[in-house]
Amino acid sequence: MALSRAEGPRCGSRAEACRAAGPSRPRGRPRSSAPPPTTVRRRQARTHVAKIKETFGGRKLRTLKPSDVKAWTGALADGGAEASYVYALHRRLSQILTDAVLDGILARNPCSRRTAPPAGKQRAFIATTDQMWALHDAMPEHLRPAILLGAFSGLRVAEVCGLRVADVDFLRAIINPAVQYPDEDLKTDESKTPIPAARELVEALSGSIVDRPASAWIIADEAGEQTGPWQIQRAVRAAREAATYKDAEGNEIEGLPEEFRFHDLRHYYASLLISEGADVKVVQARLRHASAKTTLDTYAHLWPDTEESTRAATGKVLAARVDSSRASSARKRS
Repeated sequence: MALSRAEGPRCGSRAEACRAAGPSRPRGRPRSSAPPPTTVRRRQARTHVAKIKETFGGRKLRTLKPSDVKAWTGALADGGAEASYVYALHRRLSQILTDAVLDGILARNPCSRRTAPPAGKQRAFIATTDQMWALHDAMPEHLRPAILLGAFSGLRVAEVCGLRVADVDFLRAIINPAVQYPDEDLKTDESKTPIPAARELVEALSGSIVDRPASAWIIADEAGEQTGPWQIQRAVRAAREAATYKDAEGNEIEGLPEEFRFHDLRHYYASLLISEGADVKVVQARLRHASAKTTLDTYAHLWPDTEESTRAATGKVLAARVDSSRASSARKRS
């Protein structure tokens, strides 16, 4: 039976879905024919709310108890749902119920740390080099430098959109991130760390910005206007679907997964550094992580197995001891 207005909304109502999804267009951002940057988040919010309504859609908000939430997340996990997905659903439900508290519908939120499931860990997706080049070649020509910056310098999409010609030292091959889209300060001091770039990358960037002034954007449309992150993300999705995936010999290979996003190029960059022997501190510095823990939590599985190297290190000392003992025994016998 539908609830009346006086009874308050049901869990997962349209109002909660809209609040969870966020505003349709951030203030201060010019209107554009491109989809707003919240599109992906809104789509994800609708999916989460639909899943929540499967269980709680017929319940009055004030009847929900922590034990109900705990039982729900447990049932999801028992049903085979990924830990990260269950965690995301719990967080979405908590957002909805927090709004209900703020609106005076609920006295308290039944979601808490006690009801929260484990966050779960997802390994970063690492594209192959062939997949990366297939994506690059399928991108609009004026956006291809964005793929290069993501894959070979590890810049985040907002940093790519905020990169100006003056931020690249073409003589010394150094990229100096200064701002992020649209023209805002970077979030941390570590994000401003200069990035040593390959000469080939700098040359490719130089070729794409001929006759542009120092104040111009590296990634810009035909009119020289700044490109927004959502425009790059949309182009990446289209290129991922349209790309022809083949290896160097022309054999067909597996394409990029549907979940692939621009940020995964940053993971590709990290994998290149690790494959060439870069240690944790170097990778941390190049990715501009605040701590080595972040680097290890994300990429520890990419470093080669060190079992044999540790065996060799300890075995070398033990072998020297054995050899010394044998030599000493031989001298005594003689």
